Amino acid sequence: MIDEPIEVVDGEQLVDGIPVLADVRPIERLPMAPVLPAVHAAAAAATGFVAGAATLAVVRRRHARRLARRKPGLGLDMLPVAGSRTFLVHVHRIGRTEE
Repeated sequence: MIDEPIEVVDGEQLVDGIPVLADVRPIERLPMAPVLPAVHAAAAAATGFVAGAATLAVVRRRHARRLARRKPGLGLDMLPVAGSRTFLVHVHRIGRTEE
């Protein structure tokens, strides 16, 4: 770029810079609302729940992949069932009654 003299007409101002499209004004800060400890506790609980659910999903998927890679054969789940019985159990507590 060649430095050539620029003609300035009366009433004009020569400025070396970028154009400003808006008026300059200070930016106002928004007031900060106090955060309650209950909000922090709820956020921590939700984050912990999501992290636990994600971990459980990853572990289950890895376990399912490991089972799928096993060699086909006679596993414990593949044994023939000779019969099954259902038992109903009653539990009685012996002792003094609470009054």
